[in-house]
Amino acid sequence: MTHQHLSDAPVTAQAYGLLFPGLPPLVTDESFIDRLGNIGGPCDGSDGAADPERDDAREAAGSPFFGQFVAHDITADRSALAPHSDVEALRNARRQKLDLEGLYGAGPVGDPFLYDARDSAKLLIGDDDLQRNVQGTAIIGDPRNDSHLFMSQMHLLMARFHNAVVDWLSDKRFATAQQLVRWHYQWIVLHDFLPGLIGPALATELVESGPTYYNPVDEPYVPLEFAHAAYRYGHGQIRSRYQVNAATAAPLFPDFIGFRPVERSHVVDWAYLFDLPGRAPAPRARKIDGRLPRSLMRLPEAITGAVANSAQRALSVRDLQRGQACALASGETIARHLGVEPLTRDQVGLRAMGWAGETPLWYYILREAAVAGNGDQLGPVGGRIVGEVLAGLLDHDPQSFRVMNPTWRPVLPSAVAGEFTIADLVVFAEGRAT
Repeated sequence: MTHQHLSDAPVTAQAYGLLFPGLPPLVTDESFIDRLGNIGGPCDGSDGAADPERDDAREAAGSPFFGQFVAHDITADRSALAPHSDVEALRNARRQKLDLEGLYGAGPVGDPFLYDARDSAKLLIGDDDLQRNVQGTAIIGDPRNDSHLFMSQMHLLMARFHNAVVDWLSDKRFATAQQLVRWHYQWIVLHDFLPGLIGPALATELVESGPTYYNPVDEPYVPLEFAHAAYRYGHGQIRSRYQVNAATAAPLFPDFIGFRPVERSHVVDWAYLFDLPGRAPAPRARKIDGRLPRSLMRLPEAITGAVANSAQRALSVRDLQRGQACALASGETIARHLGVEPLTRDQVGLRAMGWAGETPLWYYILREAAVAGNGDQLGPVGGRIVGEVLAGLLDHDPQSFRVMNPTWRPVLPSAVAGEFTIADLVVFAEGRAT
């Protein structure tokens, strides 16, 4: 049995488009992509070293998994949730949003199997796992959120967060809790996650002035440069091996592959993924430098399916191929378009493999992070693409806090009043989970 890859997302004409449609695409060939992305090439970071400390990034190990959760949220196919006879509902459903649709589905009335029959304002969850059918399949709004252990446990954490908010509110209606959860989640993306990913200066610019290049007017979409290059930065942050709790550490794949019930010994202690108050600092994510770990260079067949070309088992090859298929411009071309000095050939580092052309956008963004951000954050091209899209989607969502109440600030208990971080979410959800 095979499953859609953890990073793949459905592509529809309504949801996707080019952020820079006038730029010429980079033309490469299959053999170059295979040499660049396959084992033994520049993307291969599986040299047998056990994640040396020099590879530790500034952000905690859980950051790329939160980023993946956000990616699934943005790329969810919402059209099935709207009546096809309702043109306005269909148009709204096609809007790409940060609204936790994969968590809520169509709500207690439209998807009652996601909710607790004893209290329909709450989501139905297991003790330490998602609710599952008798064959172990997760009963959730977005199956991709069961692709591996950390995604399924992140989905469970968000469900616990929602239920904790219901308990906290005096007005325990579902709609009231849902809006509060969504707005705190959106705040985390904009004010906690994004500054760590693209740098505080660019994040502040986007919050205060809005995007410059991403202006979808009435039809928000996901740029292909974002979906198939810049936002795949997280593949460079993944480690081969993870400590998930005090007793269990193992390789990401195959040990923590998803689409199956979570073993009790694998229940995640979030203090090993995020920095929580009163606990030791969490292990760190890996530096973004253009190299992927062993776990992603040798994906199991349960993830990839049967492949004719062994290079297809390397996630880096798959990432490069998706960028090629979407006719993306080179990293250097986009840098020049943005008025940024492109990386030199030596900084990109492809001279040794005999490549004289420009650089595929995905790989360029990883190398730019290493050169300009010390592997801790995205550089000017990657940061601009990611930041503009995440901020822009919130600015074009009529139900986001940015549109409905621009002066709103978080109200839930937190370490700093008026702020709210992923650590605050974990503490609130785990302390009040029911």
